[in-house]
Amino acid sequence: MVDRAGALIVVLNCGSSSIKFAVFPADAEPLPRTPLWNGKVQGIGGSSPDFGETGVEPFAVDLDRAHPHSAALELIQQRITRRLEGRRVIAVAHRVVHGGTRYFDPTIVTLPILGDLRSYVPLAPLHQPFPLEAMRLLLEQRPDIVQVACFDTAFHHTLPKVEQILPLPYSAWQRGLRRYGFHGLSYEFMSHALPERHGEVARGRVIVAHLGSGASLCAMQDLKSVATTMGFSALDGLMMGTRTGSIDPGALLYLMEVEKLSLEDVAATLYHDSGLLGVSGISSEPRVLIKHEDDPGESGERARIALALFVRRIVKEIGAMAAVLGGLDLLAFTAGIGEHSVFIRERVCHDLAYLGVKLDADANAIDAPVISAAGSRVLVAVEPTNEEWIAARHARELLAANGHPP
Repeated sequence: MVDRAGALIVVLNCGSSSIKFAVFPADAEPLPRTPLWNGKVQGIGGSSPDFGETGVEPFAVDLDRAHPHSAALELIQQRITRRLEGRRVIAVAHRVVHGGTRYFDPTIVTLPILGDLRSYVPLAPLHQPFPLEAMRLLLEQRPDIVQVACFDTAFHHTLPKVEQILPLPYSAWQRGLRRYGFHGLSYEFMSHALPERHGEVARGRVIVAHLGSGASLCAMQDLKSVATTMGFSALDGLMMGTRTGSIDPGALLYLMEVEKLSLEDVAATLYHDSGLLGVSGISSEPRVLIKHEDDPGESGERARIALALFVRRIVKEIGAMAAVLGGLDLLAFTAGIGEHSVFIRERVCHDLAYLGVKLDADANAIDAPVISAAGSRVLVAVEPTNEEWIAARHARELLAANGHPP
């Protein structure tokens, strides 16, 4: 057994421009859903990065321009060390976007596994490299701390083959080209939180809308993933902040063949220059765009069409998933936009009236846990996600199962 008295688990979520962390008590029963403290470094690689944590106002930091992510990780390590007060970190759990065809369970990180995970970088170039760099540094600097990789693709391992397979030559499936699905840690948390709050209805026909800068839907039955909008990559499915979502592949061929865009140019367009930002020309965030809907001329028109397209894609995909599920019992909104954007939820639900969705405007206005009106055939919920707790939980369970010493 692992002696967990006074021990801590750190969860790291490393992105291209930010690193978030959360610290959980490994010895608490049950594991609390609120961390002891958390924080983040943001603006990494930019001109004015800053650091903030629980109880501390954000302040500007000077990161090594040549190695900003390494410098940010070192800063986080220093800040955590300052608050240990005799406690010790026994594990670091990492959110890893892609586990490919091999990794369906949380996995203890070793050098061979780290090398294996690098092979998935082309599948998630915006996300995969950064947690791997954190793993490498910690393996070098603190080999005494167990590191656990928690995969965003793992929750979707239950997808039936008809949902995983792509309509390419079958040899593509054999080479690993398939629908993987993402945001799995968020959806896994929903599989715990929704039945706790809503009971048996959460085990029925459920669609969870994870709407943030990245966005996807997951259809669940009996709390398991049976369909999802993201596919082989995190580009697929819903329109997002700067990503296209699903797009006619013929348009990409046209960009390359006729407009002579390079592969790098097309990748930049798909990942960084499209979505809400690309259509509006103003912002990737709905809360900003709604302020421009009444602008005169082209700016107002582009803001309106960007938001309309964002909502339309969500509504269309919910309709498709409801068809797969054979109906809909519960629709849950989560993540930054899903949890806080009153008007996006209102517009989506308005267009889902044909499914029997009726919104309670007052409840929606305060982000209440239930925002559907009496008489709605579909329960509509708002449920904050908690990917960090899922990762910490996996790390603690894996430590106990493998009998790692403290």
